[in-house]
Amino acid sequence: MNICVFLSAADLDERYTTPAREFARLLAKGGHTLVWGGSDAGLMKVVADGVQEAGGRLVGVSVQFLSAKARPGVDEMVVARDLAERKKLLLEKADAVVIMVGGTGTLDEATEILELKKHGHTDKPVVLLNTAGFYDGLKEQFRRMEDEGFLPRPLTDLVFFAEEPVGALAYLEESRGVA
Repeated sequence: MNICVFLSAADLDERYTTPAREFARLLAKGGHTLVWGGSDAGLMKVVADGVQEAGGRLVGVSVQFLSAKARPGVDEMVVARDLAERKKLLLEKADAVVIMVGGTGTLDEATEILELKKHGHTDKPVVLLNTAGFYDGLKEQFRRMEDEGFLPRPLTDLVFFAEEPVGALAYLEESRGVA
């Protein structure tokens, strides 16, 4: 399975890097490919390192204005013209999506895939990995959207909330019928 991971390129502390490294190792050990923003910085680097160290494949989709930060030595690297094309390419290459901790870029990517699911334009499984409770507020906001009628489909049809990396990968594998 090609698993797209949306996440930060910022340098973060161990409460975020340790679970990210664990997810990367699980992804690679499961024979899956990481599809990610292609950066060799911050949490993006941590995940790419973990996948590569465990023998997994790396498919990066960078963007022209960040191409100087693109990771060398990957299995495949594409450089998009802009952020919109980058998101499109990431989703085209992915069988499933995991949203890890991140800033506004990660939130933008997350809401785009959820909007596509909401309107039936994709059936790819999406997991929000709520490391250290990072997305507790967003989870509450999504539930309010559902409760107050802003979502035409049940929230559980759109996204699975996982608290641990092992649960995130298990959900994806089960959703895609991968053992």
